[in-house]
Amino acid sequence: MAAVADAYTETTVTTVPAGHETPPTASAPPDGPLGWRGYDEARAQARARTGEEESVVTALATIGGRESVVLSFEFRYLGGSLGERTGDRLVAAYALARERGLPVVSLIATGGSRMQEGMRALTQLQRVARQSALNRAAGLPQIAVLRDPTTGGGWATLGAAADVILALPGAQVGFAGSRVRPPDADPYAYSAEGQFAAGQIDAVVPPDRLRGTLQRWMHLLCPPSRSRTCGAEPAPLPYALGTPGLPETGWGAVVRAREPGRPRAEAYLRAYFDEREEISGDRCGGTDPGIRCGFGRHEGRTIAFAAQCGTATRPAGFRTAARLIRLADRLGIPVLTLVDTPGASNDATAERAGAGAAIADAFAALATAEVPVTSLLIGEGGSGGALALAAPDRLWATPDSYFSVIAPELAAAILKRDEARIHDTADQLRIRPQDLLELGVIHGIAPPP
Repeated sequence: MAAVADAYTETTVTTVPAGHETPPTASAPPDGPLGWRGYDEARAQARARTGEEESVVTALATIGGRESVVLSFEFRYLGGSLGERTGDRLVAAYALARERGLPVVSLIATGGSRMQEGMRALTQLQRVARQSALNRAAGLPQIAVLRDPTTGGGWATLGAAADVILALPGAQVGFAGSRVRPPDADPYAYSAEGQFAAGQIDAVVPPDRLRGTLQRWMHLLCPPSRSRTCGAEPAPLPYALGTPGLPETGWGAVVRAREPGRPRAEAYLRAYFDEREEISGDRCGGTDPGIRCGFGRHEGRTIAFAAQCGTATRPAGFRTAARLIRLADRLGIPVLTLVDTPGASNDATAERAGAGAAIADAFAALATAEVPVTSLLIGEGGSGGALALAAPDRLWATPDSYFSVIAPELAAAILKRDEARIHDTADQLRIRPQDLLELGVIHGIAPPP
């Protein structure tokens, strides 16, 4: 805990505050609820070895100037396993976080549920899952740091349920522990790096960078002046960074938007934010390098962002964007989306990965967001794949962009026109920024710096 916190005070609360459900467990009988011979002796040895009374220590801590509730596992205490008294501590800590309106930071190192307590230990996962859900409903951030190992129920509750999931390099991460996996299992799939590649965690952070990374996340997600009782102000519109002046023709708009040297998402994010941290993956097994999602600071405010990078957006990209929008909505943080894609990926792999459902999920996330969403079309606006990240009532466009129901080449092909008529088709589609403004599709054209 000292490695990440500026200061901390261990909490001695082990009972659930009045008004909260699930009372603490009663005093345990000798050798625990199962009468497991030698269990008391094993716990005594663990106490002597670690100086701790249980496998988890809870504390009120300051991280980057922000107060939080920290849950830190001691793996040397019976493998960081979760038992009934562990559950009591975790329930009390989550309740304390709700009472004080604080985020929860979990430093996890556990092999799972404690076998010496049987089903009484396993049911602690239900208690923990409920507490996590209650804090989520209260709009309180949860950040997990996965240490080695993070397996079993600890991963499936405290870890995988967190809003932001960080992991130390080389950590074992997975529901199945090392002794219960199939003999031919690929160890990479159960590593921090493997889980990052599969879209299950947001970042692998070296130990010497963990403190600073946590401080930035606390700064972004827990601004001291934020009040959920006040409506969030919309994210300010970014300036247009590309070529000024509007295109003369529809095909001219397409050519400008497809120009390799025009500013892309990275240029806009760099110009807009003073600092930022990104999330990664859809938590369903996929990632899309063609989309950037996260939180940043702009003129002293936290703004969430989802930015397409000019490539065809894959299902994992839409799901990651939807995850970002819903998290920002729950935390009361306004959203900025940068729209730039020739369209949704349409290959067989994308279809098998649920392209339609993923796009529908992105539409739903935008449609139901209570925080304001500001969208800027910075390049290609290819059909529904672009529209899925465009705010219905707060969409602007840069001069070097276009938005079309379908690419002009494809429209000409569908209409059985020859290639010589592609330029005419582009004009007929009315896809230039000024056309979009006249049609009422966009709110305005973004000015230059």
